[in-house]
Amino acid sequence: MISPRCLRHSLLALSMSLIAAGAAAQAQKDQQEQKQFQPQVGQQGKDVVWVPTPQALVDKMLDMAKVTPKDFVMDLGSGDGRTVITAAKRGARALGIEYNPDMVELSKHNAAKEGMTDKAQFQKADLFETDFSRATVITMFLLPDINLKLRPKILNLKPGTRVVSNTFTMGEWEADESATLDDKAGCSYYCTALLWIVPAKIEGTWQTANGELTLRQTFQKLQGTLKSGERLLPVNGRVRGELITFTAGGAEYTGRINGSAIEGSVKTGGNSAHWSATRGAGRS
Repeated sequence: MISPRCLRHSLLALSMSLIAAGAAAQAQKDQQEQKQFQPQVGQQGKDVVWVPTPQALVDKMLDMAKVTPKDFVMDLGSGDGRTVITAAKRGARALGIEYNPDMVELSKHNAAKEGMTDKAQFQKADLFETDFSRATVITMFLLPDINLKLRPKILNLKPGTRVVSNTFTMGEWEADESATLDDKAGCSYYCTALLWIVPAKIEGTWQTANGELTLRQTFQKLQGTLKSGERLLPVNGRVRGELITFTAGGAEYTGRINGSAIEGSVKTGGNSAHWSATRGAGRS
């Protein structure tokens, strides 16, 4: 039979052992966190140096892209993972593409701390060798020359794909929307968000009930002519994803592009009517 005194000594020894084990585990955890990679602003990467996008602008970029749980977001050059994690918090599936393996591991750690590992994924990869075709939204903070190199690939994505860049442009492809934050909004550097909507490719000749519609396309901008009887009416318009708008002869045309067909409406004065077009000869 164990005496009460021996029992007290045993329980005390067990308590001290558990406390020591807990302290050792915490010390090991603290040591691991101290050893964790800490990125430095301006550190050299493969194509760019790392500068984090201010969180206020991350939020604005995702707002402009209208990110929802239905989206698949790809962040090009994902850094510490903040854009991917923020998109995941909005319910979207998100993937960060990052060349630096230390940044990839840091991003995974950050996603785990936020409980977002199911929706926020990270991959070590080269941007120029990555397939973007699954993305409905692309975010990036890259230099203009990198944007230009990626531009042909982006323009071949599904019409309607939203692309948002922090500050830097895509050359002659003008942004569809832009917004700039200030100190009051929580942003003091690199505070401009630029949005592009990948346009459908519709350059060429289309047949309408009123005559031949010939379109020339420069990114989202349209020019051309609409044949009406013996007249050639000048056309000016835009493409936003699969939506087309243009004016010709004082009439306003809107429509949705579906492959080789367009269906929409035309307004002349106060009157509105249906119009349609099918792609004809002369497609470029």
